[in-house]
Amino acid sequence: MSAEVSLKKIAIFGSTGSIGTQALDVIRANRSLFEVEILTAHTNDELLIKQAIEFKPNAVVIVDETKYHKVKEALLPLEIKVFAGESALEEVADFDSYDVMLAGIVGFAGLKPTLKAVEKGKIIGLANKETLVVAGDIVMQKALDNRAPIIPVDSEHSAIFQCLVGEGRNPIERIILTASGGPFLGRKPNFLVNVKRDHALQHPNWSMGAKISIDSATLMNKGLEMIEAKWLFNLNADQIEVIIHPQSVIHSMVQFEDGSIKAQMGYPDMKLPIQYALGFPSRIKNDFPRFSFKKYPNLSFEEPDYKTFRNLGLAIEAMKDGGNRACVLNAANEIAVWAFLKNRIGFLDITAVVEKTLQEITFIPNPTLDEYFESDGEARNFAASLIKL
Repeated sequence: MSAEVSLKKIAIFGSTGSIGTQALDVIRANRSLFEVEILTAHTNDELLIKQAIEFKPNAVVIVDETKYHKVKEALLPLEIKVFAGESALEEVADFDSYDVMLAGIVGFAGLKPTLKAVEKGKIIGLANKETLVVAGDIVMQKALDNRAPIIPVDSEHSAIFQCLVGEGRNPIERIILTASGGPFLGRKPNFLVNVKRDHALQHPNWSMGAKISIDSATLMNKGLEMIEAKWLFNLNADQIEVIIHPQSVIHSMVQFEDGSIKAQMGYPDMKLPIQYALGFPSRIKNDFPRFSFKKYPNLSFEEPDYKTFRNLGLAIEAMKDGGNRACVLNAANEIAVWAFLKNRIGFLDITAVVEKTLQEITFIPNPTLDEYFESDGEARNFAASLIKL
């Protein structure tokens, strides 16, 4: 008699967002491998209910407490546990019943539940780069202490992770993060001053949520990825480079001490790194479109335009400074992007808000977790005061 294969139980934090919905597509196609244990959403109660009815998790969280009763009533016949509020994210992250957390909550809000899962020794499929941007030193030390594997889901960090499999004894000389350049590649400030919300959301290669799409357009996303890579792969700032690669075919590269470079390639589709993280260490067969070199006869590369897209330079400075700098950078950026999406500030104002906030908030060289939270709050309040929210 063959042994029964136990299903890997997945907790999706941010199930109604871009990463979460694509993760559920992966699980839907692999019911013999995965089952959904927890689903969480911020405000999208209707989609959360629909997902819960289909996947029948043990528990769901709706962060918006005003929608608790609607979700509770809809799921009552299925005997699914329903929780509400931000604190509930930590509460369910503390459950023993799941194997893998897919950390897909956007922004700083993902830090606390991810830390809780790390403390439980859970496998973390990390799609929330801000967790490491804000408090990478603390998160990675806790992961080491609790033997909690962190498997990156961002396409660039997944690419680096894949290139490093089997290379444990070979030191990295440098990593090269590729960037598409976003929708405004080659544009100058006199064009960008008039950019509107809808234009900035139109990424040429990737289908992403609103916040990350704007970060890609300003190149802040690549700066945040550099900081995340520093912590994920235990690197110095001078070992991390960014190159513009408009085709988004090479997702990132690793150069070793002998000069050899490994690259991970494929179509720009987030389902592949999501599937890789959920299934690791196994690769799972799928019917995703296969890459064709015939469709990409030319792959091009160029240096980023640091003068026009100053967010990238600000992120690099924050990474080199260390301390609470990246935390402040991230907080100011989240407020500024929110304001831009609400048509309260212009596209170039995003960078101005971040820069002024970095100049204002006191530098703390070795912050505690509480000091990271304090820095985040101070930076948000100052950035909001600049915008007069």
